[in-house]
Amino acid sequence: MITSLQNPAVKNIVKLSKSKERKEQQLFVIEGARELSLALQSGYFPEAVYVCREMFEKTKYPDLLDVLPPEIVCDISPAVFSKIAYRENSDGVVALAKPKRHGLSDLRLSPNPFLILIEAVEKPGNLGAILRTADAAAVDAVIVCDPQTDLYNPNVVRSSVGGLFTVQTAVCSSDEAFAWLQNLDITSYAAELQAAEFYQQTDFTHPSAIVMGTEADGLSDFWLRHATKRIKIPMRGKIDSLNVSVSTAVLTFEAMRQRGF
Repeated sequence: MITSLQNPAVKNIVKLSKSKERKEQQLFVIEGARELSLALQSGYFPEAVYVCREMFEKTKYPDLLDVLPPEIVCDISPAVFSKIAYRENSDGVVALAKPKRHGLSDLRLSPNPFLILIEAVEKPGNLGAILRTADAAAVDAVIVCDPQTDLYNPNVVRSSVGGLFTVQTAVCSSDEAFAWLQNLDITSYAAELQAAEFYQQTDFTHPSAIVMGTEADGLSDFWLRHATKRIKIPMRGKIDSLNVSVSTAVLTFEAMRQRGF
């Protein structure tokens, strides 16, 4: 039982909130029983699991620890869990695992794929929310181009509610993504406020990818020049902007509607 907040393992988990530490140690934090369960199903295997039994006994995943080697499971006190947890009302479980490779060549697509491309995403919460949408719609993959945050940011893991582990994800440059789409003959649709075509007029029933930019700057000139088409969401109010994760969900579920869900 770890009870001290000064324990080296506790201090190290706190350190892993920083991207530099995650890269150097090749470790990231998984918090929550559901998230750990999904990670295990997706081929991640934790190097260490820290459990606050008082909280874990209320979980909906009581058998989760049974599939883990006992030597990697360590009990911790409520105070220690409070120190290392990133969110409230968690299940009393925090695990450390190694990240996976996320190359375009690792993606396995359906015969008629639908993809979400995100350019230069900065906010972990937005990326996590997009992964949730991708899971709900069962899209083929999310491709993160030129990211300003890494996939294993604790807030990505938290806000994706495990979607990070259920959705195929690749990280690459915009140049690499464009060449890959061209090679596979996948039509790309750049979401852009000045586009002439509304999204509901667009045919998403063939191999397609929507390309989303940041809320502050939108898409770069690269995608505005190279995407097959530009599309937009009609705006009837006084604010001409939607959160990027909301916009992504709108376009994605229109595509799923056209494809018969």
